[in-house]
Amino acid sequence: MSWWLLVLVVAVLGLACLAVWRQRTDLARMRSVLEEREQDRQSGADSAQLQHPVVDLSRCLGCGTCVAACPEDGVLELVHGQAVVAKGARCQGISACERECPVGAITVTIANLDERDDVPAVGADLEAIGEPGLFLAGEVTAHALIKTAIEHGTRVAATIAQRRMSPALPSAAVLQPHGLASVGELPSSDVLDLCVVGAGPAGLACSLEATRNGLSFVTLEQQATVGGTVAQYPRAKLVLSEPVDLPLHGRLSRNAYTKEDLIALWDGIVQEHQLPILGGQTFEGLERDADGLFLVRTQDRFVRARNVCMALGRRGTPRHLGVPGEDLPKVANHMLDASSVTGRRVLVVGGGDAAIEAALGLAEQPGNEVTLSYRKQAFFRIRSRNDQRLRDAAQDGRIRLLLQSEVTAIHPDAVELAVVDGAGIQKLSLSNDDVFIMIGGTPPVATLQAAGVSFDPGLRPPARAIEERGTGLLPALVVAFAMSLAALVWCLLHLDYYGMPVSMRPTHPDHHALRPGRGLGLGFGIGSAALIVVNLLYLARRSPKWKLRLGSLRGWMTVHVATGILAFLGACLHSAMAPRSASGGYAMWGLAVLLLTGAIGRYVYAWIPRAANGRELRLDEVKATLAEHVDDQDADDSFEARAQRAVLAVVARRQWRRGFFGRVASWLGGQRDLRRLMFELRAEGVSAGRSRTEVGRTQRLARRAHHEATAIAHFEDLRAVLSTWRYLHRWIAVLMVVFLVQHIVSALFYGSSFGGGAR
Repeated sequence: MSWWLLVLVVAVLGLACLAVWRQRTDLARMRSVLEEREQDRQSGADSAQLQHPVVDLSRCLGCGTCVAACPEDGVLELVHGQAVVAKGARCQGISACERECPVGAITVTIANLDERDDVPAVGADLEAIGEPGLFLAGEVTAHALIKTAIEHGTRVAATIAQRRMSPALPSAAVLQPHGLASVGELPSSDVLDLCVVGAGPAGLACSLEATRNGLSFVTLEQQATVGGTVAQYPRAKLVLSEPVDLPLHGRLSRNAYTKEDLIALWDGIVQEHQLPILGGQTFEGLERDADGLFLVRTQDRFVRARNVCMALGRRGTPRHLGVPGEDLPKVANHMLDASSVTGRRVLVVGGGDAAIEAALGLAEQPGNEVTLSYRKQAFFRIRSRNDQRLRDAAQDGRIRLLLQSEVTAIHPDAVELAVVDGAGIQKLSLSNDDVFIMIGGTPPVATLQAAGVSFDPGLRPPARAIEERGTGLLPALVVAFAMSLAALVWCLLHLDYYGMPVSMRPTHPDHHALRPGRGLGLGFGIGSAALIVVNLLYLARRSPKWKLRLGSLRGWMTVHVATGILAFLGACLHSAMAPRSASGGYAMWGLAVLLLTGAIGRYVYAWIPRAANGRELRLDEVKATLAEHVDDQDADDSFEARAQRAVLAVVARRQWRRGFFGRVASWLGGQRDLRRLMFELRAEGVSAGRSRTEVGRTQRLARRAHHEATAIAHFEDLRAVLSTWRYLHRWIAVLMVVFLVQHIVSALFYGSSFGGGAR
């Protein structure tokens, strides 16, 4: 036994050393992250463009799952033990962080909604505010993902189907449903249930869902092929990297699709389901007739429909530089196939992923001299993989980078630029054959406004709030509490056995059933071991290396807490409430320590100050909050002023003690001082003739001020405690598993009879 104690002491000390080293490493990395964030703030890279995650710091555990789940490096980082948005401009809205967060602390929403004038006012069902029957879906709603566009289109058609009161009119037969029709008039007397404008991801999903629900509809597309904006992407571009479901088709067979693969898939679906899609139809306007029906006009026809789904892209109209020569034949706003451009002097203008990918594709072609011009000093809105590829290409000399540069004029054989360097603004002339201006597109705001869509921020629903999805802790605790009561009742029913000395238990008639090596006792042990295995699967589910995506992490968190408690109960019953095996006893008490550290960790976590706005609460912010509370008190009132001075005096006596344990002791002493102060304030308030309401208000303000002032004094200590706790919690679990395995092996090898022998 003494040998086991010695091993345990060595293990604990070793873990303590590792914890200190890990803490210092984390602090160094955190300082590096904070420095990068400050640089990002100065350059604007921290600001999201469309979607971005919002972290509820009152829920965040600092587990880092969201950081590992995000496909873009640097969007989320751990600062002071909690997740914060670092490089918001890189967020693609994939929502992997939201799905993987085990406690539901992250919600992906639209960025800067109140400050933008290009986001339409639509309701939860995607119907335009003030325009019944007019729906918007996909990229035009400021949601850029293909998966989101498909979900939008499906939702619109499903909503219309639910509202429809009359059967579908058989008017779609005249639309030549075999693929894209180039001509074909719609009889003006026909009234369709739905007209879909755009055959991109949203429009196709809407068309498929409309087909499934028996709606009469037509889909109008200005291009000769389906795909919308996707069809304008460069050749072989990866456009889909996560599984999606299509109406009538089901889940796509692959998780990753290139542009060509996805277009081919959509073409096949259009043919298979004979979708009524009219190609070559440019949307020109929308109005209502005397009956309140929509009239959708194109260049050579119109469609009458009860409902309209505007599935337009945001980049239908390319942005222009507004410089002389931009209308020359050598200037283009998109590039479909880089392999068709060889042996050319090429200038690419832009700083987004489209421009970067175009420049990289052109640089791979033989004989090309590629220059990339961007008006800012750094690329901070591009995907991390494109960032690295661009760095490598620039280092190898395959791409010439001109940052802080702007095109001033385009000539048939040259391009003039203004470049900012250390000496100021310099003029530069480049010999040039081709120019690709890829600075994004102009959202169809005017087109949608003419159709009746409002962009008034006051009409928009508020940005998606953080969802109250629950942490799963309460259900786990309820289950554990119920099982604990059951275990207690079981022990009381067999108190005559469990209350006996161990040496006398073999004489009890229930010994054969309740001892660890036989009957129910052995069953409790096997059940406890199985619960521990399930408990540890949570770590595998959370780890990005395992790529295990069975169930949600929130559900696994609930299972993790519940199985941990139940495993300890099972271990207690397995040992007959008197563990004798050294390894088995250490494993059982390891479980107990894990439960205790879990509870302590949550208690310490509750004391860490946090912001409600989705970013880390810095020390100066806590001080500002304290100042606000102090301002709430009447400075001219002697009783209020006395309370303020007393709180600050209590904090001053207890803060900034040397050493970790000294600070913990000062914090505990501060709680005692606070209780004494509350009693004194109540007595002073009563003696001064204050009402009970006034005294209670002063006490509440004093408690709030004391809590936050204490948080200031121990800000880094609390963060360090939480980080160390998380580290030790993990390694105690490892030690517990080691002891458990040794216990199982010993029991199998030497026999598992309680107390040994055949008793």
